[in-house]
Amino acid sequence: MGPSHPPFRTTKGLRLVGGVRRWLTAAAGALALTGGLVAVGPQASAAGLTQVTSFGSNPGNLSMHTYVPDGLPAGAPLVVALHGCTQSASDYYEKSGWPKFADSYDFALVFPQTTSANNSNSCFNWFEKGDSTRGQGEALSIKQMVDKAVSLYGSDTRRVYITGLSAGAGMTANMLAAYPDVFAGGSIDSGLPAYCATALSAAYTCMYSPPNKTPAQWGDLVRSAAPAGTTSWPRVAIWQGTADTTVKPANADELRDQWTDVWGIGQTPSRTRSLSGGTTLSEYDDTSGRPAVQVYSISGMAHGLAVDPGSGPEQCGTAGTYYLDTICSSYHTARFWGLDGAGDGGGQTPGGLPAPTGLALTGTTDTTATLTWGAVSGAASYNVYRDGTKVGTTTSAGYTDTGLATGSTYAYTVAAVDAAGAVGTVSSSVTATTTGYTPTCYTASNYDHVASGRAYQSGGYAYATGSGQAMGLWNTFTTHTLKQTAPGYYVVADSGCSA
Repeated sequence: MGPSHPPFRTTKGLRLVGGVRRWLTAAAGALALTGGLVAVGPQASAAGLTQVTSFGSNPGNLSMHTYVPDGLPAGAPLVVALHGCTQSASDYYEKSGWPKFADSYDFALVFPQTTSANNSNSCFNWFEKGDSTRGQGEALSIKQMVDKAVSLYGSDTRRVYITGLSAGAGMTANMLAAYPDVFAGGSIDSGLPAYCATALSAAYTCMYSPPNKTPAQWGDLVRSAAPAGTTSWPRVAIWQGTADTTVKPANADELRDQWTDVWGIGQTPSRTRSLSGGTTLSEYDDTSGRPAVQVYSISGMAHGLAVDPGSGPEQCGTAGTYYLDTICSSYHTARFWGLDGAGDGGGQTPGGLPAPTGLALTGTTDTTATLTWGAVSGAASYNVYRDGTKVGTTTSAGYTDTGLATGSTYAYTVAAVDAAGAVGTVSSSVTATTTGYTPTCYTASNYDHVASGRAYQSGGYAYATGSGQAMGLWNTFTTHTLKQTAPGYYVVADSGCSA
């Protein structure tokens, strides 16, 4: 995608040309080194990507491209995916991993595309007020694409979502603020708070040193952009690498503050857990106990989209420059939105049965958690969800979840299902922490520790994941022993390590 910088339009900011060119040269050199460390996999075929014309007045001068799985039923969800700078719709289609889940979960994809005619580096103009305000410019063109896709494919207007990388992520944040009546959820990947900048002069400040506004000040920017009287807001996932030097990690904190304030919830996470690829997930629940905001922080990841090439159910994408082999962000985002059919995605309408009450944890072991709840009249069965994903079905008002990791924390919710299969309202959540944890020791080079997610690198140095302890130069010659004392937490144990 190239850097997420907001390069000038050909008709604007001419006095900044020299400075921008110098910055581009430096940034391109640094980011080329980052891309060089990632193996490039085979590209997927773009045969399924189709351009759609005549989708409206198109004031933003964008082009519309779609991917629709064979036999897609009417009433399926719709996902809009915005590429980054120097990228294209086909590039994002081939490498982001989204088509895999469109096929698996049955939803349509729209890939808007901008060009150098709009922006010299083919970035979406997230920093231009005339392109990011409701009813104007590129923002309106994207809204018109949604309308066109709904008419062509019969998409469910309650389940429309938007995601984007870098400059596309900046535009995604703005679209969620300007059109909360259109989008049930969004994912901001290596991006910026909504309306952090409304002119080129402020864009670089947002990228490198975002304003330290209060949550209420950030939230006000969203509320002022949305239609008057808006009370329903999209569920937002935020993805950020800790080693991103193009869009500084502080932007993820400001994004969290912005969207938790919009939802009227605090900035203290409801739960935090470790995922693969050195990823830490923090979730912020709404008043019903469902995650409204998620923040994924990826240790040592530079600027780009998190992918995890492979054929496994949780893998996706193709590694390359600005597509970084860590974890499949598209998979986790799709689950957060409920596109996998778990019944907990924002925008889905539950059946008529009420939420079960009295959900309680009655016991845990190293690998199990046992739950009970009050029976719901008219329920034929109950769905049990772990961290928003359906993990089981039972006809009784109790369930034991098995195969869990030791010393780990999980959040559970339950929904009643009637005889016709309609899923009712999801219950409030309860947290379970399994007992025990068996420490494990690893001796390897700093390079291998980072590659395995036990450590991360920043500025050419390695640091232990979790503890952040310094390990020296990030290379194949420096060797350390790391002891894993909890999921996703490692300490240096060179003086002796007993598991």
